[in-house]
Amino acid sequence: MSSYTMKEANSNSSILDLIGVGIGPFNLGLASMLTKVEQITSLFFDQNDRFEWHPGLLMNGTTLQVPFFADLVTMADPTSPYSYLNYLKTQNRLYHFYFLEQFHIPRVEYNHYCQWVSKQLPHCRFGQRVNQITWHQEGSQDYFSVQVEDVKNGSITIYKAKNIVIGVGSTPQLGPSFQSLDSDQFFHSASFLYHRNRCREAKSITVIGSGQSAAEVFYSLLQEQDQYNYRLDWFTRSEGFFPMEYSKLGLEHFSADYIDYFHSLPQEKRDNRLQKQDLLYKGISAGTISDIYNLLYERTSCNNEVPVCLLSQVEIQQIKKISHDEEKHFRLSCFHQEENKNFTHESELIICATGYKREIPKCITELKTLIRTDEKKRFVVQRDYRLALQIETECSIFVQNNELHSHGVGSPDLGLGSYRNATIINSISGKTIYPVSHKTVFQQFGIPLETKVKESHS
Repeated sequence: MSSYTMKEANSNSSILDLIGVGIGPFNLGLASMLTKVEQITSLFFDQNDRFEWHPGLLMNGTTLQVPFFADLVTMADPTSPYSYLNYLKTQNRLYHFYFLEQFHIPRVEYNHYCQWVSKQLPHCRFGQRVNQITWHQEGSQDYFSVQVEDVKNGSITIYKAKNIVIGVGSTPQLGPSFQSLDSDQFFHSASFLYHRNRCREAKSITVIGSGQSAAEVFYSLLQEQDQYNYRLDWFTRSEGFFPMEYSKLGLEHFSADYIDYFHSLPQEKRDNRLQKQDLLYKGISAGTISDIYNLLYERTSCNNEVPVCLLSQVEIQQIKKISHDEEKHFRLSCFHQEENKNFTHESELIICATGYKREIPKCITELKTLIRTDEKKRFVVQRDYRLALQIETECSIFVQNNELHSHGVGSPDLGLGSYRNATIINSISGKTIYPVSHKTVFQQFGIPLETKVKESHS
């Protein structure tokens, strides 16, 4: 540590109630909701210099897939000054939004709204990287020691806290055999806008994936295809280009009631259930599918042909770099699952919309022996989003959006962020600060409790 300036935070020499690691929408919402809870002291750290939410995918015309009520605070506290509606009021856009008459807001505006909130919260510290968290027990007192590095000058400050909330988000996922190909011709959809000009120079582009990001990237490229004249292919190993489940009864799976039911199941049944629920959170919005189809119909009118191919049930087995007349291309070795046939495909540029992965943050490496995991090395997460620990301690670690396996499909959903944060705040404070509602849906997810009681007595 000799190359760093290390100090203990003078303003935080006492033990904080909570430190948040990462400032994405969920931890930003938590920080916002804590402004009404004076008895809980907190700080939040993020290594980026400001709030950014999927900046490489903020294309014009894209919207959130959830209604604007799924902002940082509204579903727990509609009166909060950090609501999206209050943001619109301060931006003199409330009447514009009123006349717009749409629930799904522009993604770029949601990002700007979050930035607006983050600038008002002094306990949110950007440009600060959490390097290491360790647990200490001194006599009757135990706490977490959090080592935070200033990204610009390298100075390190040590903070202490009773509770940690991990909200570092996910990272783009490329197959292990494809990571070495990462370049301006082969990249993840998360960085699409950073490579937009390179796409416009290409003669052929292939999009891989079947989710919303793949569809939005494909549609964006399709809109410009007649201007830049590239060939455009879209491959997926899924059964087809299917819409996300968006019926009202289907949406009730994103509720506290369903979390209660899902969390009560044995882990094996949870895992089996998740395998059957992909279209609840992994499909394409019906609106995006309609936009793509309508544009293809328009482009192919009057017997026109467009160099476009959409092909499902295709597994990409290998990708190799090749050269044609000093131009670099890729050759894809593909397998059509239903026809049971191999074929090859060549493309100058490849965009992988292959999802995201969640990893245990490096900063909690020292806590691995403290945290309980299941057979698949996943966190054991209790109902209140607290990690199960190997020892008895007054300290707790909570997770944001790292509990799909324990709490179900609502884990990444923005609409449940306020509910999860209310649960965490109530758990830390030991009392109800933010009331949380149950019985908010019309359907039953399991046998009603009164029926179970009757059966147990029969």
